[in-house]
Amino acid sequence: MREWDRDRMQDAAYMAGLMADCEREIQKGIIGQGEIIRQVMLAMLTGGNVLLEGMPGLGKTRLVSTISRVFDLSFKRIQFTPDLMPSDVTGTNIIVRKEQGSSFSFERGPIFANLILADEINRATPKTQSALLEAMQEHTVTVGNDSHVLEEPFFVLATQNPIENEGTYPLPEAQLDRFMFKILVNFPSKEELKGIVTLTEGSQAPVIEKRLDAEGLLAARTLVNQIPVADAVMDHLLDIVMETHAANPYIREGASPRAAQALIRAAKAKAFLEGRFNVAFQDVEEVTYPVLRHRILLSFEAVSKGVSEDEVIREILRTKKPQI
Repeated sequence: MREWDRDRMQDAAYMAGLMADCEREIQKGIIGQGEIIRQVMLAMLTGGNVLLEGMPGLGKTRLVSTISRVFDLSFKRIQFTPDLMPSDVTGTNIIVRKEQGSSFSFERGPIFANLILADEINRATPKTQSALLEAMQEHTVTVGNDSHVLEEPFFVLATQNPIENEGTYPLPEAQLDRFMFKILVNFPSKEELKGIVTLTEGSQAPVIEKRLDAEGLLAARTLVNQIPVADAVMDHLLDIVMETHAANPYIREGASPRAAQALIRAAKAKAFLEGRFNVAFQDVEEVTYPVLRHRILLSFEAVSKGVSEDEVIREILRTKKPQI
């Protein structure tokens, strides 16, 4: 092994250890959501956006604010409501009157932060939801004729209530595709609920400390990008995505090419967090659910029979075994 390879391995092992410290620190403030924390960490390591779906009061907002403290990131919360306008998100040009005359000045909106919590995103109208599209994909905001670059790292962690709730608007497919993961936040068990009540209603809340900064997170992301993917693993990954476009009575529309990109990045990040610097078949399969569940559209037959996206994905993984 050449010298630069050894150095890179040492750097990666060190950064993986720091990320593990961050994960443990987040868990101090969040009870019983270990898998969700891990998936959010995977998205952060790859620069992906996350959609958290669950009923109100399950700690989604607390999770995001805890992450911002652990990584020392600037944090803005946007409460999405039916009367929210796109300019309330991105900002707008305002007229500034001076002695020399009037001129336009750009007033930045809350989108200008490292970590954006788009709370109850599906309670806003589709027009306002679409205000996030450019920021989520290109990390820029265009107002009028001017484009403004967002500071890195930049993430959108959006929460949404189940679409069966009153007063919700389905997210446009183009916007859903820009979320790397869709994570389901389920109701806690009795023991977890006891821990949550003890944590939040106790006399002394846990102290959440900074474990990493923006520069360190970007360095970790660079190392994740360099992790190799074997041809056999790549073929298995692509087979999974292509299977969503095969004849299937439960799928109306399959996943986009972004799904394959997200699978690669997420599998690399998973291997990295586990201290491995090569991607295994199991890495791909474990991240398939959050990557694909919002990227496949179910047919009327699936909806009428109560078949969920996760059940369809489970069947795809069962039939598409890796070629070893």
